[in-house]
Amino acid sequence: MKRLFTAVLGIATVGVLAACGSGPAPGGDSGSRTAGGTITMGFSQVGAESGWRTANTTSIQDAAKAAGINLKFSDANGVQENQISAIRSFVQQRVDVIAFSPVVRTGWDAVLLEAKNAGIPVILTDRAVDTQEKDVYKTFLGADFVQEGKWAGEWVVKQYAATPGPVNIVQLEGTTGSDPALERSSGFADAIAANPGLKVIASQTGDFTRSGGKQVMEAFLKANPKIDVVFAQNDDMALGAIEAIQAAGLKPGQDIKIVAIDATHDGMQALADGKLNFIVECNPLLGPELMDLAKKVVAGESVPPRVVTPDQTFDQQQAAVALPDRKY
Repeated sequence: MKRLFTAVLGIATVGVLAACGSGPAPGGDSGSRTAGGTITMGFSQVGAESGWRTANTTSIQDAAKAAGINLKFSDANGVQENQISAIRSFVQQRVDVIAFSPVVRTGWDAVLLEAKNAGIPVILTDRAVDTQEKDVYKTFLGADFVQEGKWAGEWVVKQYAATPGPVNIVQLEGTTGSDPALERSSGFADAIAANPGLKVIASQTGDFTRSGGKQVMEAFLKANPKIDVVFAQNDDMALGAIEAIQAAGLKPGQDIKIVAIDATHDGMQALADGKLNFIVECNPLLGPELMDLAKKVVAGESVPPRVVTPDQTFDQQQAAVALPDRKY
């Protein structure tokens, strides 16, 4: 009887250990998939700060539905702590894959390591991160923000090639510490360095919002009697700047030239109307490609470490032609 009891106890112990195990299986099969093979994705969005972001959210939600992926969506309202909490919740729910667009570049090491240790693959969308941990995300999907800034700067250089200077530029920055704000600033600065007469005389964050762009532009106009160019790091801030310039009795696009990034419908309309002068596109319709990448990483397939979405540029005439077919 003693030997029999010991044997039964040993079998029970093995069963408990097998049940507790070490978490999800490698390759992202974290246990949330249904018997039919449906993939569950946890997605944390930055917020709804701009027309671009709204279009991005819609693209992701529509693409998930079309791909048959169960999407658990969380809006961080622009707060990093909200995103970290959402990602931890996704880990606890044992989703198959996590995707998110980071509010800022730093401060993700711990939560990304938690996802990695849980065997859940992570995809970065739109914005990248700086991390000291290895292999904590599978791939990045988004634009080349440095190149976007360079295209904006190169247009300014070309416009003022015959002007001895000085040419006074003000910059409306995106969210402080965010990937696009940092890299668009860098790209723009590199490009305008080709003409020493081009000077950024003021630079401040408008937080990628229309109201922020208007408020900062109002302050710029009061502090600087002569402004030649506005570089807005997204359309919404540029649209806010237009309101401030008009309220000051000036003509946007003429008295003050405006260069922006995004190419949303509202921005393109302002460009076609002559209130903006040049727009660099940043395509928000990342949903379909994100779902394709999600299926691959969950299946354990290799994916490129960086998938850059193609963008283009528009002047006023090109915007008028493109507007009827714009999807965002």
